[in-house]
Amino acid sequence: MEDLSQLPDRAAIARLVERFYADVRADDLLAPVFEPRLHDRWPAHLARMTDFWCTTLKLERSFRGDVHHKHMALDGIRPVHLQRWLRLWQRDTALELQPAAAARLQDVAVGIARVMFLGWFGRLPSRDQLLDELALDAA
Repeated sequence: MEDLSQLPDRAAIARLVERFYADVRADDLLAPVFEPRLHDRWPAHLARMTDFWCTTLKLERSFRGDVHHKHMALDGIRPVHLQRWLRLWQRDTALELQPAAAARLQDVAVGIARVMFLGWFGRLPSRDQLLDELALDAA
């Protein structure tokens, strides 16, 4: 059984989500993907993503939805978008959370990125392949 004492609470997740999406909105590569879709709905999106991460960590069951199919509708996504998303997420989790909690959320994000990669690019890389490929794509 997972040690829930090592996981952040909802308030910490909300702070992380706010920081992360502030960075996304300021990012030259990611802002053009997110802003046109969310420009007038950011508060609702932040609340929904807080629910998503709290549900993912099994802190509560507040999220219902199909994240994968919503994202598959996005046009123009390239591997570099996933690389930047992961880089920002890894940095912000490390800044906002204790190391064990940050590592847990980073691992979940890599899993999400793998599934998204499969949906967009037609193959499912291993964790290491994904990180290696994204590192190469960014070079």
